[in-house]
Amino acid sequence: MDFNQEIDRRHSESIKWNHFAEDVLPMWVADTDFRSPEAVIRALHERVDHGVFGYGAPPKELDQTVLQRLKRLYNWDVQASQIGYIPGVVTGFNAAIRSFCAPGEAVIYQTPAYPPFISAPDSAKLQGVQNPLVQGQDGRFYLDFERFEEQIISENVRAFILCNPQNPTGRVFTREELTQLAEICIRHNVLIISDEIHCDILYDDRKHIPIASLSPEVAANTITFMAPSKTYNIAGLHASVYIVQNPGLKEKLQTFCNGLIGNPGVLSLTAALAAYAEGDEWLADQNRYLQANRDFLDGALRTHLTGIHWSKPEATFLGWLDCSELGLAEPPYEFFLREARVGLNDGITFGPQYGDFVRINFGTTRANLQKAIDRMQAALAAR
Repeated sequence: MDFNQEIDRRHSESIKWNHFAEDVLPMWVADTDFRSPEAVIRALHERVDHGVFGYGAPPKELDQTVLQRLKRLYNWDVQASQIGYIPGVVTGFNAAIRSFCAPGEAVIYQTPAYPPFISAPDSAKLQGVQNPLVQGQDGRFYLDFERFEEQIISENVRAFILCNPQNPTGRVFTREELTQLAEICIRHNVLIISDEIHCDILYDDRKHIPIASLSPEVAANTITFMAPSKTYNIAGLHASVYIVQNPGLKEKLQTFCNGLIGNPGVLSLTAALAAYAEGDEWLADQNRYLQANRDFLDGALRTHLTGIHWSKPEATFLGWLDCSELGLAEPPYEFFLREARVGLNDGITFGPQYGDFVRINFGTTRANLQKAIDRMQAALAAR
């Protein structure tokens, strides 16, 4: 796979490439500009050539592929009866909080937060509780366990939406951190809803640990969501997997979804199976390319975009850029959009205190990344 290949996405239905004016370089929404694995494309062609698209159900081969993957990557023993499929992780955690939380109860999550975490409790008529990550002297973001537990007690928290790897900071939480989070949640009867959609995109030989794999006790209190969407750039096909090892929790979630949320479509399931079964080599190549992009951007922040800081991501293809030192008279999102014609994510959408931040998507060609860096540097120099 040539990850430097430029593919025209502007003349497609791409949200990423058609949101801004044509002279704006889009470096925002979290999909990549890479062609999906050939195995996925081939499987879709074969399924389309079959020519019949009636009602479908997840194939048993997909179940077995997912189960084998969980065992191989995480030494996590899961049964076929403990997994299911849903058209998206965001759909999943919205369904989960509506299934298990009653009016007046609260949902807690860490900030800066993926914006759907912020909107989900509001749309469900629940209270959202923001537990800010704390930035250490080393620039990394850390969990504030003491405040987390205090908020759970004082705010009538019923559910916790965990994001690991964390979007937008790129943190990969350690076994010790996950264990402490899980212990607090179990102690206070707080359901863990774990968004692990970025779990396959890791750097520097890091390992992902599903929180539910820590122990049977944690598994019994957790709903986990994963997906091939970010990993293999098939987000538009809407297929995600959930793992619920507590039969009562699984039944309650399925009862809520019944009649409202169905299985992913037949083409989505075809793509998911091909990606998980045959995409390992492609994924390894992509992660090497993304890590090189990350390091390339890190170098630019040290030499060409001085005044912008980040905590070097441990995972994801997203960078959380602190622009507070630039002393701009306006939000950096607006400055870089107008003056550099680079479209980033506005930090304030990740929490009201993050107006001096932007999120950049480096899941693109090296040429596009270089172009964005050059434009931003020129805009800052021209102030």
